[in-house]
Amino acid sequence: MALRISINLRLAMIISQVIWLSACANLSYYAQAVDGHFNVLRRSQPISTIIARPETDQKLKHSLNKIVQLREFASRELKLPDNFSYTSYADLERPYVVWNVFASPELSTRLKEWCFVQVGCVNYRGFFSQTKAEQYAEDLRNEGYDVYVGGIRAYSTLGWFSDPVLNTFIGYSEMNLARLIFHELAHQVVYVPGDSVFNESFATAVEHEGVRRWFISNGTAFQQAELSSRQEREAVFAGLILRHRKQLQEMFHSDISDIEKRTQKTHIYEELHKEFLRLKADKAEFSSYDQWFAQPLNNALLATVSIYTQLLPAFQAILVQHDKDMERFFDAVTKISKLPKKERNLVLQKAVEGNQEWMIVER
Repeated sequence: MALRISINLRLAMIISQVIWLSACANLSYYAQAVDGHFNVLRRSQPISTIIARPETDQKLKHSLNKIVQLREFASRELKLPDNFSYTSYADLERPYVVWNVFASPELSTRLKEWCFVQVGCVNYRGFFSQTKAEQYAEDLRNEGYDVYVGGIRAYSTLGWFSDPVLNTFIGYSEMNLARLIFHELAHQVVYVPGDSVFNESFATAVEHEGVRRWFISNGTAFQQAELSSRQEREAVFAGLILRHRKQLQEMFHSDISDIEKRTQKTHIYEELHKEFLRLKADKAEFSSYDQWFAQPLNNALLATVSIYTQLLPAFQAILVQHDKDMERFFDAVTKISKLPKKERNLVLQKAVEGNQEWMIVER
């Protein structure tokens, strides 16, 4: 009962904020967000209840039991929030919980921003309906934007609500379940309104370290080797994307004409695809990125990779500089997060360069 009252109060707060914003924003958009999230909560049931039912599918029981173990590990070993998040389960009867729309100007690598209650400005606009997401994306394309629509299997309410486990990701492998749980819980530790790259890169750093520790404690030598191989592969992929995105950025900022920029943009994307094919020919395991490269390559799609990886080396360096002590790491990142953005970026740059002078912010 206490949990339900808390949820209703928070929903009331959000709805009141939606009404307050209606004069300066699209009320129907906020309404779909509130309704969509309420539907997720309404479908949620305690994991313990589902596991206890004799009729529950054995495969689902196995996955939910694994979630219970991961959730306990997250709080005990990673010092992530010990709350009701990921202690309930909801079957949404669809493959994704939301669809995010990303947009970037035709001749820019900068993502368009949207500003919302509580979370500040972010580089995407989320919809609980794929149809509405696609319709909105088409409007942006008609305005001349490069657009990407991505199905999202989980999202964080930043501790405002108890986020449930969803059918959209329950079928993941043990590695991917761990990655997702640790990543989303990290958003409840530190979140900077208006800085998606900071937030996602930090959560990715927590995810990487968390999964590494999980397999050391609970996995086999094969699983640890598989994790190492995957993270190396992801680093190569991210490097490939970021390198070509930098080429685009430099070209867009040059003095050549827009016609020349469009021609060079096409050439850079062609070279990106060719380099991927060469990489895959040399190392067959990179075929795991075939689906990603099968999409139309554009500025918005490349930027989604940058969001999650651009600052990852800096956060990994900070973790190492704090002897991989999660509490000290979280304390340091929390202090950095309170700095103005320009100072934050300078601190992160010093950290990744190995310059520990940045640690003066802790004193």
